[in-house]
Amino acid sequence: MCDGTTRRDFLKHSVIGGVALGAGVGIYELAYAQAANIRFSTWHAPMSREVKTVWEPMLEELKKKSGGKIASTVYAGAALGKGPEHFDIVAKGLSDMGYFTATWTPGRFPLSDVLSLAAWVDGKDVATDIGNAMYDRILNREFKDVKMIELNGCIQSFLWTKKPVRSLADTKGMKIRTPGGHQTHYIKVLGAEPVFMPLGDVYLAIETGTVDGLVTCPPIFLSFKLNEVAKHGVVATFGCVTEGVVMNLESWKKMPDDQKKIIEAVGQNPFKTTGGLNREVYKVMMKEITDKGVTLFNLPSDEAERWYESFREVTRKWVADLEGKGLPAKEVVKMYNQECEKRGVKVVAFPREWA
Repeated sequence: MCDGTTRRDFLKHSVIGGVALGAGVGIYELAYAQAANIRFSTWHAPMSREVKTVWEPMLEELKKKSGGKIASTVYAGAALGKGPEHFDIVAKGLSDMGYFTATWTPGRFPLSDVLSLAAWVDGKDVATDIGNAMYDRILNREFKDVKMIELNGCIQSFLWTKKPVRSLADTKGMKIRTPGGHQTHYIKVLGAEPVFMPLGDVYLAIETGTVDGLVTCPPIFLSFKLNEVAKHGVVATFGCVTEGVVMNLESWKKMPDDQKKIIEAVGQNPFKTTGGLNREVYKVMMKEITDKGVTLFNLPSDEAERWYESFREVTRKWVADLEGKGLPAKEVVKMYNQECEKRGVKVVAFPREWA
């Protein structure tokens, strides 16, 4: 705000749909019908698959299941803050519920980075089952200041570039946009230079040659129309980022028990609830990508093994670093591999000697 007004002050005096927002409007503070109004925040673009096929349908399902007692207002994109701010946006009460990316705040949720190890996860529904299991087993210790609704590790990311990549020799010296976390180190061990920048800046950066490509998952690749500037994709999994839906603790406490049960039932795996970004949708997205003129390249098995062994070395080093800080990282990696194997998911970054 150019006049010095804070974002929170601005929201106190803003109006959407005839209802004042901010401190006066949230859980159980609407003037009419005494309905709960959940302010839902996400960094996803307003017209993205995530918003249109997952978050809006999920919130509509909450309304339906509650008989209209749970209403909602969606703040998508950068409406309430930048991507890395979304955990605090919820934790501090600027929104009641929201989608956050733990990987974008390095060091804050150290063990939860396990969910972003390189693995073949082709549906957010599966990623959420794995993430929730890991949360119940051990990761809950990192999220004491919010109510966790669901935790996931996203869909596998690929390497998307302007020029074709066929081997390690081709990646040397490239500048690649990273989503952070393990992917940064994966890019480094391939001989490329990781560059972190907001997703909204990547299109122009590739177009102008500031970066040569990026690592991201198919839905984000499509949402930001990166298929227009990065015409080549290497189908080798880089894992992705650790994300999830959380709720502000005070907002959660104000909900009656029957509505809490509805939120947990609907939100514990919103991708199953809505059918958005599940395994079937993944197949559709991959076809959409090729239909838009992007060439996909599957690494030969021997070349893929070279990439993945370097990824395993990243895991070994990450575990050693966290173990040196007194965190049970090796145990957590073994747990993650177990939960993935239960669901037919291969963790290519899992060191074989730990099996």
